[in-house]
Amino acid sequence: MNSGVPSFDVLASPARDIAHSRFSVAAQAPLRRLLAWRDRVGHIVDVLPSRAALETPFQASIDRFQVGELVFTDCRSDLMVLDRSLARISTDRVRDFVFHVFLEGGVDNIAVRAASRESNAACARILALDMNQPFRMQRQACRVITFFVPGALVQEVFPDPEAIHGRWLDGSLPLERLIVEHVAALSKTIADMQASEADDAIRAAGRLLVAAFGRQARLSGDTRAAARAATFGQIRRYIQAHLSEDELSPESVLAAFEFPRPTLYRLFQHEGGVNAYIRHQRLRRAADDLIRHPHLAVVEIAYGLGFKSASDFTRAFRRTYDMTPLDFRALVSRKLAR
Repeated sequence: MNSGVPSFDVLASPARDIAHSRFSVAAQAPLRRLLAWRDRVGHIVDVLPSRAALETPFQASIDRFQVGELVFTDCRSDLMVLDRSLARISTDRVRDFVFHVFLEGGVDNIAVRAASRESNAACARILALDMNQPFRMQRQACRVITFFVPGALVQEVFPDPEAIHGRWLDGSLPLERLIVEHVAALSKTIADMQASEADDAIRAAGRLLVAAFGRQARLSGDTRAAARAATFGQIRRYIQAHLSEDELSPESVLAAFEFPRPTLYRLFQHEGGVNAYIRHQRLRRAADDLIRHPHLAVVEIAYGLGFKSASDFTRAFRRTYDMTPLDFRALVSRKLAR
């Protein structure tokens, strides 16, 4: 792991031009606007409109800039609920990490998993999401700048990049204020930049964003942090390798690595604890197995991932994904058949 500021060299060489597109709902009939917006962003995330929202004129626009592999969007929108479900993830190929920098407004709450069903992020100025993991959030009327960052860059700081999912910063620290200032300036000037300038500016923002979240998690910056990050990654890989074993537990992890329980707790505190992390990973593996092995019985998947019974597995799956394993399998099958 590189404990310093990421190099961004994992990305392709700078592009020779900037691809720019703009979409606005202003030309749509007032009561059609939210649905038009849902159609526009639906390839990445689902917009969940309430009846009241559909009956209220909606305003939203987005400018999208692409420089080589780097994508930068500038969005203004009214309040909405956004959802990226596991069923959705299973049927698309969007796997980037997304960093939202709010210049106006923010997020009321965000749900990323059962262990932290709803997290109050009302003071979030900067939000990180892993598009390979589910989330649901209510976004206020806002102006938000979004960066799509390849996983290889995030992995330079986070030994297991999925740990960044759902983290947020309030913008109060000097590095965080620098990010907001840099992004605000970039939003004003990118349309008039040369491709090489835009490439440099977006890469600089990516470096700053990943460094800020790495510092928050104490996974970058010095030798001690580097050692902590390496240990964290090693334990997570151990858990992944032993998910199918009944004996996998916080106690078995402690025995394998021989360090104090408080140390293990601190490493996984932001995951809701080791036990919550193990269960979450088992359920995620189960969801993948339900899709990859459509003829495998649910009970076989449950026992194969350490659950004591099919009913325990079904209850845990429903609590996490709001549907039974069979309903999930049927939903994904319908999506794939379209």
